[in-house]
Amino acid sequence: MDRNQIIGFTLIAVLFIAYIQFFGPTPTPENTTVIDSTKVITQTITPKDTVKTVTLPDSVKNKQYSEKYGAFAAGGSGQEQELVLENKNIQVTLSSKGGNVKKVLLKNYFTYDKKPLYLANENSSKISLKVTTIDNKPIDLNELYFTGVINKSGDKQSAVFKLPVGEGKYVEQSFVLGAEGFQMDYDIKFVGLVGILNNDPAVFTWKNKLQKIEYDVSQIRERSTASYYTKEGGHESIAEASVKEESEKAESKVQWINLRQKFFNSALIAKNSFSGAKISTRVVGEDTTNIKELEASVLLPINDISSDKGKYTYFFGPNEFAVCKSVTEGFEENVNLGWPVIKWINRFVVIPVFNFLQSFISSYGIIIVILVLLLKLVLFPLSYKSYISMAKMKVMKPELDEIKAKFGDDMQKQQAEQMQLYQKVGINPMAGCIPVLLQMPILFAMFSFFPNAIELRQQSFLWSPDLSTYDAVFTWKENYYIFSYNVLNNHISIFTLLMTISTLVYTWFNNQMSTAVQGPMKIVSYMMPVVFMFVLNSFPAGLSFYYFVSNIVTIGQQLIIKRFVDEDALRAKLEENRKNYQTGNVKKSPFMQKLGDAMKAQEEKKKK
Repeated sequence: MDRNQIIGFTLIAVLFIAYIQFFGPTPTPENTTVIDSTKVITQTITPKDTVKTVTLPDSVKNKQYSEKYGAFAAGGSGQEQELVLENKNIQVTLSSKGGNVKKVLLKNYFTYDKKPLYLANENSSKISLKVTTIDNKPIDLNELYFTGVINKSGDKQSAVFKLPVGEGKYVEQSFVLGAEGFQMDYDIKFVGLVGILNNDPAVFTWKNKLQKIEYDVSQIRERSTASYYTKEGGHESIAEASVKEESEKAESKVQWINLRQKFFNSALIAKNSFSGAKISTRVVGEDTTNIKELEASVLLPINDISSDKGKYTYFFGPNEFAVCKSVTEGFEENVNLGWPVIKWINRFVVIPVFNFLQSFISSYGIIIVILVLLLKLVLFPLSYKSYISMAKMKVMKPELDEIKAKFGDDMQKQQAEQMQLYQKVGINPMAGCIPVLLQMPILFAMFSFFPNAIELRQQSFLWSPDLSTYDAVFTWKENYYIFSYNVLNNHISIFTLLMTISTLVYTWFNNQMSTAVQGPMKIVSYMMPVVFMFVLNSFPAGLSFYYFVSNIVTIGQQLIIKRFVDEDALRAKLEENRKNYQTGNVKKSPFMQKLGDAMKAQEEKKKK
């Protein structure tokens, strides 16, 4: 590994760490609950026979409901009824109290501990639909009792909730679920309420307190967020890794809002549009019971709801690119595939190849190995060019050492003489660096793809039970911090350890082939893999396994190329280039010409 390659790898490392710092997850220390032993908690128990239940007369209740709900007072009392709609993919429990979604079960997915996976339940999800009466009284329809009925028509099921307001006036909320899929139609109708409600939009608010459905709490917290989509501004979301309370507001028309928990989406989509939206996220405490709170509010145009145009769609399903792309415009943006160029690589190269392989290979570990082999095959010309550049530098090492010894600490003179030597023998000093930099988008693409690939969720390989999270073979309880960073996050991932070892072996192998790397540069080349071990230790095992296999294949490529490269023939070719240069029979490259001129100009400036 020559100096140019070290510079290339150092640039990759700097960009990689910067990518993690600004776009990757923020390390979150594990909190420990401390109990103050000096405080005594006193609980007063009242015997059951001393508790008196006061029952208010119906007339008093009705008066209270009338004062609180006005024209909607009839819905103030009632008995909660649950209606269930179910298809091949989801089971939705609807409540007559509020006439809206109460629980959502994803039938083909399970939590990390193999329990049924509820995207929403009475403890995590809360929906409210607020309207304002003509006398500016706010009414939350979610507090009122509707009457509900289930209907079936062909392969579709529907549930209709109705809240009578009197004299043929009513509020109706209806839900339709097909035989399969993750979408459920949701219609709202206000019939005859023009003189009861003012013209302010109805406010639909959805709060979701995330539950622990994945093994790694920090990964749920750091890859969950709220988002919305407008045709003018596109997809907008709050930073995934944000732990403080943050919010975003859209004043223009909004197409959909989404509450995402790493691998799963809970969304409301407008078939027309919302008048505006506000989203927010917050972390209240950082233990396993307070993961993250997501919230979204949208404005439903009152004219739409009053004219049979209040048509919307719920989506409860996986954050999988192929599924999201079929939902609605821009919904695939919820799958974080990285920066624009990296996103294109993932979308048009990595994902299609990955989907093709999984269509006939069941082991995702094998799929990752094949994916590495295919990418290495495509990138082989760049790897070959990088190796040849390294071999040329090795051949010229004796003369480079002479230049260093001749000019001592005069680095500027050294560089000028080295560039002159490179010109004479036909070496492009950037030839070893550029191929490495050109492969950097692939490195970042994988860094974005694997942590967000739901396909790896709960897929085992070798000793790892789940390739979508780290493979913690060795764990400990006590926290160790360096500059507020939790060292290794209380575990060691074996795949990350193997990746680090293989990278060190690869670095040693290159340093043996090219002895141009000396002193501090050699130390840096060995330090970077150790730094990456700390960074990637809590990342998905699938990502670390990919990097490990990639290192092994790269070492194999280097060994194969070495067998077919004759250093004596290479030296002879460089000497021939030197003779042609001296006789003027070789044309200088524009790059080398400009570089040489710059060196000469700098030397003249120094003399003056």
